[in-house]
Amino acid sequence: MRKNWLLLILATILVTIHYDSNAQSNNVKKYKSRPNDPKNGLPYGKKMAYANQLYKDGSYFNAIDYYQQLKAADERNPFITYQLADCYRFTRDYVLSAHYYSEVTHISKKTYPLATYYAGLMLKQQGEYQAAMASFNEFLADNKKSAQRGVLTGKEEIDNNQDRNVDTKVMKDLKKRAKMEIEGCLMAITDMKMPQPVTIINAGPNINTVRTELSPYPLGDSALLFSTSGRNRGNARGSADTKYDGDEDHYMEQFFYSHKQQGYVDSFQWPLTFNDGNFNNDKLHTGNGCYSPGGDYFYFTRCTEGDTMRIRCHIYVSKFDVSGWTIAVPLQSGIYDENSSSTMPFVAKVGKKEILFFSSDRKTQSRGGYDIWYSVIDPRNHSYRRPQNCGKQINTSSDEITPYYDSREQKLYFSSNGKKSFGGFDIYSADGGPSRYTNVHNMGYPINTSADELYYIKDPVGKPDAYVVSNRIGSYALKNPTCCNDIWRIQQEPRLVVIGKVLNKKTQELAPQTVVKMVDQKGEMNTYNSEDGNFLFNMARGHSYVITGDKQGYTSSRASVSTMEIKRSDPDDTVMVTIFLDSIKNSFSVSNIYYDYDKATLRPESVASLDSVVNFLKDNASITVEIYSYTDSKGTPEYNLALSQRRAQSVLDYLEKNGVDRGRLTAKGFGQKNAAAPNDMAGKDNPEGRQLNRRTEFRIIADLPTRRVLYNSAMPGTMDQQEKNLHVEDESTDDEPATPGAKKPAANKDDDN
Repeated sequence: MRKNWLLLILATILVTIHYDSNAQSNNVKKYKSRPNDPKNGLPYGKKMAYANQLYKDGSYFNAIDYYQQLKAADERNPFITYQLADCYRFTRDYVLSAHYYSEVTHISKKTYPLATYYAGLMLKQQGEYQAAMASFNEFLADNKKSAQRGVLTGKEEIDNNQDRNVDTKVMKDLKKRAKMEIEGCLMAITDMKMPQPVTIINAGPNINTVRTELSPYPLGDSALLFSTSGRNRGNARGSADTKYDGDEDHYMEQFFYSHKQQGYVDSFQWPLTFNDGNFNNDKLHTGNGCYSPGGDYFYFTRCTEGDTMRIRCHIYVSKFDVSGWTIAVPLQSGIYDENSSSTMPFVAKVGKKEILFFSSDRKTQSRGGYDIWYSVIDPRNHSYRRPQNCGKQINTSSDEITPYYDSREQKLYFSSNGKKSFGGFDIYSADGGPSRYTNVHNMGYPINTSADELYYIKDPVGKPDAYVVSNRIGSYALKNPTCCNDIWRIQQEPRLVVIGKVLNKKTQELAPQTVVKMVDQKGEMNTYNSEDGNFLFNMARGHSYVITGDKQGYTSSRASVSTMEIKRSDPDDTVMVTIFLDSIKNSFSVSNIYYDYDKATLRPESVASLDSVVNFLKDNASITVEIYSYTDSKGTPEYNLALSQRRAQSVLDYLEKNGVDRGRLTAKGFGQKNAAAPNDMAGKDNPEGRQLNRRTEFRIIADLPTRRVLYNSAMPGTMDQQEKNLHVEDESTDDEPATPGAKKPAANKDDDN
């Protein structure tokens, strides 16, 4: 590729094979489980030793095969079950991992106290937030004291001959972590109701395979550079369902690039091997490519894989000169460390300085795990100053990886599994750099999900669209739905916001302590707990919304907002609405509900009026009503009573047919009782009065708090706990209504008139 093409590049990043669980499964030289594998016939003890060795070496997919055979022979063995749960966790099979951790808690919770914690993690990564919080709370309740007896997990347990002691500090840290995970679950429940204005789509089978794709790097507007283990160099046109062919080179991470399809939005052509500089190496994992801001240096990562599947990565650099790209060499100046990994380089301008950001698990000055580091590049001789840790605002005791710096915004973007998150790794942004940062915050849903999100990077030339790597549901998968990483496209949408007020209809003042509900055409609801009567919702394109207020003792009007006609290219927009609350009245009348003479069938012109009742009852879900129907005085009282009952029932049937819960409705007929107007005047028939008497009215008989709000984010407790704390309020009512303007019949008096 020509150098002038490189000048269009802005930034880059991405993760090393260290976080690719799929790569850990393919050490075909050592372990390959097959139906006719002679190790399947090993005695129980030898097979256990073999499975444990696979586990220690990090060959988790293969270990699963043998642990499953062992479990079939010893179903209730807690050690085997725990090892299976661990293997499925390391291969990111969240459903099965949670299942086996939960099974361990039932078999031997006291021996394996950490099983409940890890079950919570796996439930969280499925998006089962309520169940995850219950598991975390169970873990905290079971381990109130810091010092605990229990097993070390995984390799430690095997190495220490199943030592049952859990270190006090480890338990203390896990308890602190469990509380943060609960906070993450609550954040996810709330934030998913207010999604960011973006659309996330899979980059498609010409980019992604059933194995793993990493480190997307946009080459201007026309192509994408990325790394993949799903295609060997002779099979660049492999599809998403490429199968492993026994060639070890096939699963090595290598650079490929793909041009965008002309005339199609975010669609890519068949990938080609990236041959610039001969950076790919058939015996080493190669990825995380990026260019310097001037385009004359190319940085990337090469990773080696040891006999025990220990991954070690180092950053390489190549310079473009008159003869082309020079031979890539590892960075020195303290960046190279033979005892640690350095990976995921990204070079950007921070102010006037050119900065190399990278991720490393080096120990000196580390905050734990992988941290984000930076090195200032000396412009005089292009040397690298001693690396510095990006500090406690960015780094945690867990892992921070995939740094990307946006020089236009002066923001650092990175992935972390050590902060409050939606699942595992989430994308975060921070203002400032390179050493000091402020406003560190989670990028929100749907950029982040309950799965892992890595390698966030924006398009060049100031465009708002971006890429992210994720194993979310919808990725092409080899072993399980969330095993493997795909590259996803983030399409920026116009920010559509509805801002409103809730007013008391009588006083025209703000109505505080109101839960505002926004329901779309599919019935999906978002709620906003308004402390002061003001509210705000984010909206998405292609929806129609109904917004109402919910407050005890009040009924609400509605506001309708539609985004059906808005295009992705349209500008941001804000809509202002007002919702009115009115104190609940005992009854209300609806005009224009007509029947044919001497029939209970609703006439077509009655539909519009009844639809207003449908909307009212849907908007005020706590209201329970009785439907009262009446007749005029023609006919016998007995006949009129039966006719009015049929008419009330026809109204109830219509409301139920249109989505109102049958349990909220009661139909009652009162015949010619409680006349609203005289049927006769001066001994003559009064047609106008008779028409007024052929009516249907509604009486509100209950306002039940349990039907009010699905979830109030301002109240303590989970959704289920909030529902349990609500008390049903039921009002006793008379069978006969207190109709405005009508007199209630006196006892023991003839009502035929």
